[in-house]
Amino acid sequence: MDPIFQLFWLFLIISSVAPLFQQQMLTYERMKRLMLFGKKRNSQVITLIHRQETMSFLGFPLLRFIDIEDSERVLRAIRLTPPDMAIDLILHTPGGLVLAAGQIAHALAQHPGKVTVFVPHYAMSGGTLIALAADEVIMDENAVLGPVDPQLGEYPAASILAALRTPNPNRDDRTLILADIAEKAIRQVEETVYRLVSPRLGEERGRTLARTLSEGRWTHDYPITVAEAQEMGLPVRTGIPEEIYELMALYPQAHQRRPSVEYVPVPFHPGGQDHGPARTNRKS
Repeated sequence: MDPIFQLFWLFLIISSVAPLFQQQMLTYERMKRLMLFGKKRNSQVITLIHRQETMSFLGFPLLRFIDIEDSERVLRAIRLTPPDMAIDLILHTPGGLVLAAGQIAHALAQHPGKVTVFVPHYAMSGGTLIALAADEVIMDENAVLGPVDPQLGEYPAASILAALRTPNPNRDDRTLILADIAEKAIRQVEETVYRLVSPRLGEERGRTLARTLSEGRWTHDYPITVAEAQEMGLPVRTGIPEEIYELMALYPQAHQRRPSVEYVPVPFHPGGQDHGPARTNRKS
């Protein structure tokens, strides 16, 4: 066989196997760090991390969000956790299915041990719904939560109701049906939020928060900062442990031909003075 042809096949085999090997090594390293973090805090550590990933062989991106499979796995992890053991949930997600997020939130709220949610970057929509079930939410100083107003396909439920209030003699039955569903969806999400927060905030403040987050007063991607979340009465504070930043680096984004952000991961000191060894950048 032609040596060049042999080299080609060897290269093809290595190119196919190397990503699988690399993925296994990442998985091993993540599990090791989760075990160490859980041992340090005497807790069951669960991750719910969604990033845009790339198929190892075909190379096209996959968008991740909270789905039923996620809820099944998280509920299984909660069920296997002793009642008196704390749960630490590391949350990084754009949101997802209300059903799945609601199941996770309900299970966390029912857990007798302390539940802490860590948000190193963002937990939007369904991610915020899950965070509302926690006894404590620890966020990065620049991390954000988001509204939980339901979306019906490509349209916000609140916007459908707003369109219905606009006079239009040519409105079809489909719009009326969507408006009926939208009204029910908003009411259902509001009740879910109220059940999660009212034991801590009381009836009046709980109802106000539930209405604020579900009624659609903002766009669905509105960033709720740490300060805003605290003003709303959420048990939020800053102080993400360094181990979580290091763990997030083990969930790489899809590779690009050219990185969109580049920097030298060392502290900047004017005048070029030597201030000791460089530290590893903590950001994911």
